Amino acid sequence: MSESQRTDGRERTRERTNETESERTEAETEVCPECGGNLVNDAEHGETVCQECGLVVEENEIDPGPEWRAFDSREQDQKSRVGAPTTKMMHDKGLSTNIGWQNKDAYGNSLSSRQREKMQRLRTWNERFRTRDSKERNLKQALGEIDRMASALGLPENVRETASVIYRRALEEDLLPGRSIEGVATASLYAAARQAGTPRSLDEVNHVSRVDRMELTRTYRYIVQELNLEVKPANPKSYVPRFVSELGLSEEVERRARELLESAEGTEVISGKSPVGLAAAAIYAASLLTNEKVTQNQVSEVADISEVTIRNRYHELLDVETDAVAQ
Repeated sequence: MSESQRTDGRERTRERTNETESERTEAETEVCPECGGNLVNDAEHGETVCQECGLVVEENEIDPGPEWRAFDSREQDQKSRVGAPTTKMMHDKGLSTNIGWQNKDAYGNSLSSRQREKMQRLRTWNERFRTRDSKERNLKQALGEIDRMASALGLPENVRETASVIYRRALEEDLLPGRSIEGVATASLYAAARQAGTPRSLDEVNHVSRVDRMELTRTYRYIVQELNLEVKPANPKSYVPRFVSELGLSEEVERRARELLESAEGTEVISGKSPVGLAAAAIYAASLLTNEKVTQNQVSEVADISEVTIRNRYHELLDVETDAVAQ
């Protein structure tokens, strides 16, 4: 027998031994190491458990499947995707590529001066290709303005998404001629915040906007009317948690303020009054009832209203509370 034949024989023997060991290992993993019972995979908890004795053999298993569920092939094809999900908050819905601003390669090494110049040219052309016409440039500027104002006002992502959809509808229905991009973007954000139940006052929105209050109110009424938006009147109770948090007051004050506003619902005290002023007055009245120190000046600064409004409203709320208790 030649040397090469003997070598081939040893390799085949080694392969058979490895296969036998792997089969033995797989067989051992299929049974419980304690009682020899059958193992089952609990996909909901990410564990492998013995059916007989309940021993957890493996835990924190990685789920390689998608984060969504599909119940038929058509739905699976619709949900299947690669990369980040699409969003209305970007003018191209997040489908285009983005070249990062870091001048580093994949290994974290700095680029040379010639490579940096090349990457800068690529970024410039990439930005030009992302906005193909004036409509897309308009949308890109408006959505950037909405994101800036929403960040300044502390509004959540769902409000930004809704505001982006409202602006897109206004652009598609040709409501922008004769109005500024900033004005329609601000009105869309103000309407979206009210629809989502996290309203901001006109003064708060006006502080972060680049348009004056008159243009904002005029554009807001026009957008709501033309798009048939269902915007309910702002509820004073929706302002209470934010104001209480900014003043550093307790949960008891928030609860008492809500009770004062609830007792005044349906009365002349609520009708036709500013919801921001009512919320501020309720917080001040609740702080008096719970013996927590807060001044009218502090509340007026947080709510951005005058102290006179707080004085007038909180007396009215306390009178309603007193009448309700007397009855």
